[in-house]
Amino acid sequence: MTTFAPDSLALNRKLPLWYQVSQSLRASILGRGPHDPLRLPTEERLAEHYGVSVLTMRQALKELEAEGLISRHRRRGTFIEPSARRAAPVRLLGSVDAIVAQQSGERTTVLDHGPAPVPAELAEYFPDLDEATAYRRLRRDGSGGEPTNWAENLVRPELAARIDLADLTRWPMTKVLRDVVGVRISRITDTVEARLADPETSRLLHVPLLSPILHYTGVTYDESGRVVDVARIHYRGDRFSFSVTLEAD
Repeated sequence: MTTFAPDSLALNRKLPLWYQVSQSLRASILGRGPHDPLRLPTEERLAEHYGVSVLTMRQALKELEAEGLISRHRRRGTFIEPSARRAAPVRLLGSVDAIVAQQSGERTTVLDHGPAPVPAELAEYFPDLDEATAYRRLRRDGSGGEPTNWAENLVRPELAARIDLADLTRWPMTKVLRDVVGVRISRITDTVEARLADPETSRLLHVPLLSPILHYTGVTYDESGRVVDVARIHYRGDRFSFSVTLEAD
C-alpha cells in the first residue's frame, strides 16, 4: 500500500527533537494534497526519514494522535484523519516548522498581488527598497469554509519573481520561500497583539467592526541577516489563541 511522504527536516539540536519532528510532520499532514495517501510509513521508516530514534518518533506521533491528526491501529498501521485540522492554541518553541504548521491546513485564496510602496511602518526592514511585492491572501476553514484569517506579505521583488501563485494557495509563504524558492531562513521574529477589526478585516473575516482580533507580525530573515519577508496576519479572535513554551537548557 502506498504511504504518505512527509517533507524533510533539518534538525536543530538546541530544540527537543520530538517537538521538531511533530511540527514538521504536522505541517506535512495539514498541507497535503487531496489525493495524497492517508497511511503513514512505519515508526521505523519515519525515524529513519527524520534521522531520530524510534522512541523520539513515537513521542512525536503520540503528540499528533492526542491532537486528533492521526489514528494508530495495532497491526494495521498509522493513518491521517481525513478531517484533520489544526487545533488551537499553537505552541511555539522557536522552530521554523512551527510557523509553517501554524499557517497550514486551511483553504487559501490569493486576493491580489503586485508591486507596492514599502509602508513607512515597515521601512526599517527594507532600508534598501522603496518598493516590494505585496501579496494579500484569505484563509478559510478547511471543512466549513468559514473565513479565519487574512494575511498581507511584503516580499523582496527578486524573490517574488520566483514564486508561483499556485504554491501560495496550498502552502504558507514561509514554506514557499524556504522549500520552493530556496531561501536559507535563519530566524523569524514574531509579535502578536490584540487589535480591533478595521473595515477591511471586518469585511473579509465576517466579524463586526471593532470586534477583537489577533494581529500577528512575522519578520523573516535569511542567513545573511537580511529581511526577505514581512507577514501581517489578522486572526479572528474567537478562533485562535497563541501560547509560547520556554524550556530550560
